[in-house]
Amino acid sequence: MWATGILKRPKISGAQLLAILPLAIVHTMGNLFTNMSLGKVAVSFTHTIKAMEPFFSVLLSAMFLGELPTPWVVLSLLPIVGGVALASISEASFNWAGFLSAMASNVTFQSRNVLSKKLMLKKEASLDNINLFSIITVMSFFLLAPVTLLTEGVKVTPTFLQSSGLNLQQVYTRSLIAAFCFHAYQQVSYMILARVSPVTHSVGNCVKRVVVIVTSVLFFKTPVSPINSIGTAIALAGVFLYSQLKRLQPKPKAA
Repeated sequence: MWATGILKRPKISGAQLLAILPLAIVHTMGNLFTNMSLGKVAVSFTHTIKAMEPFFSVLLSAMFLGELPTPWVVLSLLPIVGGVALASISEASFNWAGFLSAMASNVTFQSRNVLSKKLMLKKEASLDNINLFSIITVMSFFLLAPVTLLTEGVKVTPTFLQSSGLNLQQVYTRSLIAAFCFHAYQQVSYMILARVSPVTHSVGNCVKRVVVIVTSVLFFKTPVSPINSIGTAIALAGVFLYSQLKRLQPKPKAA
């Protein structure tokens, strides 16, 4: 977008890059933890755990932005936490590595959202939300590329993939489509974040998660017990209640 002129290239100072670096680090860690969880447990369970995003968003928003929730908003977090706990104890694919990875992704992604919001509140003329996300993505690439080469190395080369019996064209095509869709989703997410609070943003993310959970269960034919279904439903109902209470909460006055 910078090369074609669709998006104006920002003028970034060294001080701004230094301020953005923590966002790039937590962004990279959030994606790593999410994929680690997806590799350990069912897709539906990972996204059930990630329904706890509002809990971490409230906590971090209070700590870094001074946005204190009402008692009713805090109480609405209880069914979310309780529902995730109920779903966890009845999950067939449960293991601690997958569970803790998903929890860690909650913390890192909500840290990124809150810190991004804090940075955007400074209203830098040359640094809008899309450019901010673009810079974070580029920095994340440079952070992760050396780690990928050290840990995976020859495993990502065409020769190794073919020798493993994988369809090279299929792997590259699906990877490209997945990368494009994921980048587009995150970019739209940042556009929304610039217009709402981090908590409202996380609630919208949880509504999206309902669709992900249902479609992944159907697509992967994931076995779901009645208790697991009830726990997931309670957590998602808590998210709905939370979103309604958050909508009624008065906006905090500017300092």
